[in-house]
Amino acid sequence: MTGKDPAESFKINPELLLRAYATGVFPMAEEADNPEIFWVRPERRGIIPFENFHVSHSLRKTIRQGRFAIRFDTDFAGVIDGCASGSGERARTWINQPIREAYGKLFALGHCHTVEAWQEDRLVGGLYGISLGSAFFGESMFSRQRDASKVCLVHLVSHLIEKGFTLLDTQFTTTHLESFGAVEVPRRQYQKMLDNALAQSAEF
Repeated sequence: MTGKDPAESFKINPELLLRAYATGVFPMAEEADNPEIFWVRPERRGIIPFENFHVSHSLRKTIRQGRFAIRFDTDFAGVIDGCASGSGERARTWINQPIREAYGKLFALGHCHTVEAWQEDRLVGGLYGISLGSAFFGESMFSRQRDASKVCLVHLVSHLIEKGFTLLDTQFTTTHLESFGAVEVPRRQYQKMLDNALAQSAEF
């Protein structure tokens, strides 16, 4: 008996994780308490084309009201905790400890980023994702106040456009994301878009 922690065998190397993203693959877990991870490459991939991005009148009004202070990359731990709390659409089923650790390492390396909504000194919403070339891979989002994550998404898209990103990957589509203009594309088409994005550099 070596006494080795079984979770050690499921740790994700950050370099391997970036190579996976570059080939259109990403990790998930069955549930937060299960250390095992599996790799996913959907037949149809969710993306938000920047030219299709839609912001509702009511959300524009919320943004103008300035309810939230938006910050970038100041509280990775707080954001991933929020996403894993079950308030996101898929969060509870796939953010386990190996995933937390791997994305934390990517954050330290400058490849994982957060967009955060704050009210005074309280984190009330946010999202995180991976940047590689001119592609941004959205991972998860959460809200503790109405519209907080939506406002973060609007600020993310504006930021990506300003910085010269060409691809916003949402992995899957949901009714929520479709309201912003998300669409599905076949795997082969997505891979061409990804290859083009990886051939260009953009600084988050």
